[in-house]
Amino acid sequence: MSLADKHAIIYGGAGAIGGAVAHAFAAAGATVHLAGRDKTALDKITAEIAAAGGKVHSGVVDALDETAVAENIDAIAAGVGHIDISFNAISVPQTGVQGIPLTQLTAAAFTDPVTTYTRSNFITATAAARRMQQQGSGVILTVTADPARRGTPFMGGMPAAWSAIEALTRGLSAELGASGVRAVGIRSQGIPETGTIATVFGLHAQALGIGVQDFHAIIEQTSHLHRLPTLREVAATAVFLASDAAAAITGTIVNLSAGSVSD
Repeated sequence: MSLADKHAIIYGGAGAIGGAVAHAFAAAGATVHLAGRDKTALDKITAEIAAAGGKVHSGVVDALDETAVAENIDAIAAGVGHIDISFNAISVPQTGVQGIPLTQLTAAAFTDPVTTYTRSNFITATAAARRMQQQGSGVILTVTADPARRGTPFMGGMPAAWSAIEALTRGLSAELGASGVRAVGIRSQGIPETGTIATVFGLHAQALGIGVQDFHAIIEQTSHLHRLPTLREVAATAVFLASDAAAAITGTIVNLSAGSVSD
């Protein structure tokens, strides 16, 4: 599953998932280009990867800004000649989004995450796709969560956002496959190691009137493995899907829910 000589752009590269995947890509031999809005956080991940011997660059890029994303990709491509992997791992604050019944949400609270996630994934994926089509190869990776496939209370607009991203992933594959470009999604259950899920579990526990650890235990029991996926497992899956070992995998969403969703 070597990624040697490949160049990967990771949006949300300073976040928990983006950072874990960045470390894994670099360890597999890729040159990683981190993009995000928090320079301090980006610098920290960049320093960690460099200290481990990885090849890494970073830049402040707003993944919701179509012009900024295009300019960043153009600059990278001009310097290295090709873009091989694009992975969007952005996130938004979940307070005011999750943990609230749909009947008590405002329309803005419901649609804001839908608009943010779909806009960002569309911008980053299509910007990379245009480059990848020209070179005749490349992999676009997306990440979603299991409520995209099952009814889950108090999720607000997040299931709609994730479902839209999965539909976008399949559409990209259908349009780009003939050019040698793959589009694959990763659908995970909540990852307790991340700050976002720690917050989300707290919001849901409060909505149900139980403790956070009790809610965590309930979620674990919904999976066949009676546990939740780890950052390391998500990152390892991303490496496999981005590698030539997965050359025939496209147009699908890889189930990393530990059995919370049965396909």
